Amino acid sequence: MKIGLRIFLGYFLIVAITGLLLAQVFVAQVKPGVRQAMEDTLVDTANVLAELATDDLIEGRIDSGDFARRVRAMAGRDYGAQIWGFGKRTSQYRIYVTDARGIVVFDSSGRDVGRDYSRWNDVYLTLRGRYGARSTRSEYADPNSTVMHVAAPIRDAGGRIIGVLTVAKPNSAIAPFIERSQRSVWRWGAVLLGASLLIGLMAAWWLSRQLGALRRYANAVTAGERATLPRTAGEFGELGLALETMRTRLEGKQYVEQYVHTLTHEMKSPLAAIRGSAELLEGPLDDADRVRFAATIRAQSERLSQMIDKMLALAAVEHRQRLEHPEALSLAEVVADAAAQCEPRLSQAGLRLQVDVASGLPDVRGDGFLLRQAVVNLIENAVDFSPAGEVVEVRLHGDGDRQRVDVRDRGPGIPDYAMARVFERFYSLPRPGNGSRSSGLGLPFVAEVAALHGGEASLGNRDGGGAIATLALPRPL
Repeated sequence: MKIGLRIFLGYFLIVAITGLLLAQVFVAQVKPGVRQAMEDTLVDTANVLAELATDDLIEGRIDSGDFARRVRAMAGRDYGAQIWGFGKRTSQYRIYVTDARGIVVFDSSGRDVGRDYSRWNDVYLTLRGRYGARSTRSEYADPNSTVMHVAAPIRDAGGRIIGVLTVAKPNSAIAPFIERSQRSVWRWGAVLLGASLLIGLMAAWWLSRQLGALRRYANAVTAGERATLPRTAGEFGELGLALETMRTRLEGKQYVEQYVHTLTHEMKSPLAAIRGSAELLEGPLDDADRVRFAATIRAQSERLSQMIDKMLALAAVEHRQRLEHPEALSLAEVVADAAAQCEPRLSQAGLRLQVDVASGLPDVRGDGFLLRQAVVNLIENAVDFSPAGEVVEVRLHGDGDRQRVDVRDRGPGIPDYAMARVFERFYSLPRPGNGSRSSGLGLPFVAEVAALHGGEASLGNRDGGGAIATLALPRPL
């Protein structure tokens, strides 16, 4: 399982559990919170009504006096109220009064006058000077039929409790408000949960993207590919820089070790020839042999010099991960400059150069020096294998989304056994005629320059004999 998915699932689990717990807490608190607010209102109402009922209770006309008449008249009043979207037309209060013994002497509903309520908590506690309230089901089997009762004492002039007034209101009256609040909590909880999950998904995607880029970069470096450090942010950026620094140092160390080993191996042959010729020159020789051995020393010295120069050039290209300052270039001008640079070598070898450049080609972006040297290497390679009097052809043309530089010769071509190794460092084929070999670094240099520009180099045989070397570069977008 990918780390991004793990992070998302962990985040999802935490958010979901937290959201559900919070929603449960909020929903669970809605009902008691609303009922507590209603109880507070009933306390105020009960105490106000207790004061209003005091005179009638003292005078013995609580069931027929002004208080009773006004309470009964309240039942016929049309409230016409709209409370946060809910209509209220009639009163849902039930008001009853008991005497000092707990006997009901007034009941706004008219059903329980004369009954003994002295054992009900609202009356029992209030008669003893304590806060009296209770919640009782009107229908035993229905848990939603509860009615809240809040009582207040009725006192005479001396402060003695002579009765109790209770205000009762069914909890079903506030049920719509509770249900709406609970629905609102669940709805907004779902919205917040969805938003949190979306944020978690985006965060997991971002983390996975950052880690994936670094992983691909590390895999490319491990495979020896030319890789560019991805753009990352925060700690991932610091991790990327650390990986880049580590790669540079390790590559530098391995690169030097590899090249020192390869260079010393390749230098053994010319050094042995130079040493052997020098030893022979120390003894008595005729003029022809002395000239021949001196020429050998000079040729092998030039070979060593070329090998070192080309190795330094190849090392400089291979060690670069990207072009630091690419610029717009006319590939036609690059080819023309390379052809002019190779003209003395062509004349010396008795060859002619034919350049064919297509018109209307757009500029490419790259390093002019490196591209020119790459084309020079291809032309010089063709010169080495071309018989005297032949023509080396250089053609620049468009090919789909690429521009191609083809260098053709009429030499012996590439043997099948060497086809897969022509771009291998230090691998070279014997030149026609004298059987000498080059440094084997020219074509690897061309391949590295091509890769550095996002293109590729290839070498193959052409119809009718000879070889064709190609440098293909992408057109700018």
